[in-house]
Amino acid sequence: MKVLIAEDTTDLNRVVTVMLQKFGYDVDSVYDGQTALDQLELNGYDAVILDIMMPKMDGITALKNMRSRGINVPVLMLTAKSEVDDRVAGLDAGADDYLPKPFAMKELLARVNAMTRRKTKYSGSLVTYADFSLNTDTLELAAENSVRLSMKECELLHLFALHGGKELTTDYILEHVWRGDDSADESTVYLYAKYLKRKLVGIGSAAGITGERSGAYMLVSK
Repeated sequence: MKVLIAEDTTDLNRVVTVMLQKFGYDVDSVYDGQTALDQLELNGYDAVILDIMMPKMDGITALKNMRSRGINVPVLMLTAKSEVDDRVAGLDAGADDYLPKPFAMKELLARVNAMTRRKTKYSGSLVTYADFSLNTDTLELAAENSVRLSMKECELLHLFALHGGKELTTDYILEHVWRGDDSADESTVYLYAKYLKRKLVGIGSAAGITGERSGAYMLVSK
């Protein structure tokens, strides 16, 4: 597995690089968003770690450029602990996951492992429900229009589609989509369900998601 890390703090970049290499990853490290984008045009990667605040080009802008060019590699955004808006902006731009600073190295490793496992797990699979199709290889959700999902959105919608018309509790969803992630809670599920609701509307699908923050969720055909 090959990983690209873009982080302008030299010491943190070096520590993350060494840690990932120790666990078998082939790592390229850069220090700004523009160089990260250049590397992505030259090489294929299984995962990308992007800091938000970087010189030349920030992480959000680099991510938007990636997605607009059809580069669908899973991306983990590194965000400031107190900046909720940065996390939302990252997810809106197409990030698959985020990790607030400061973080434990073992948690970053777990997030990268999870992203690369999901990429392998869903390769080549096509799921349909009501009038939409979900390609879990390209992460494309399509009905009248199409949109790219993040890896976690894809995994959550895949779970919903497998249980279409049935209520899924928040605990059940956390167990199957965020297994082993102690930082995920009912607010996490609510946020991703909200994004999926909005994207189903955006592609003109007759399917929708019902449910509230503290209850159960269900994929339905309107």
